[in-house]
Amino acid sequence: MSRLDILKQRRNALKDEIVADLDSFLIGTVNRSPAMRHYGLTTKVEGKTVSLYVRHGMVERALDMATRYKRLWLAIQKLSKLNFEILKLECE
Repeated sequence: MSRLDILKQRRNALKDEIVADLDSFLIGTVNRSPAMRHYGLTTKVEGKTVSLYVRHGMVERALDMATRYKRLWLAIQKLSKLNFEILKLECE
């Protein structure tokens, strides 16, 4: 099996990983304010940082969804590097 084939297999595995996390993610950080008892989702809206209120019953799921985004972002970074390696091999 050639290096190109191995890289394409890795790319396909990463694509599957990315697709698995696309249905349920939140961009931002879920945290608890030290001065208050509630949780918030800190994210960017139209270029400005905002904190959105996260109800108590939503905290666990919101934390999981924010973690999915972190995994998704890392997987996309890895996919980009793999795509560059494949591009270099295909253009030799």
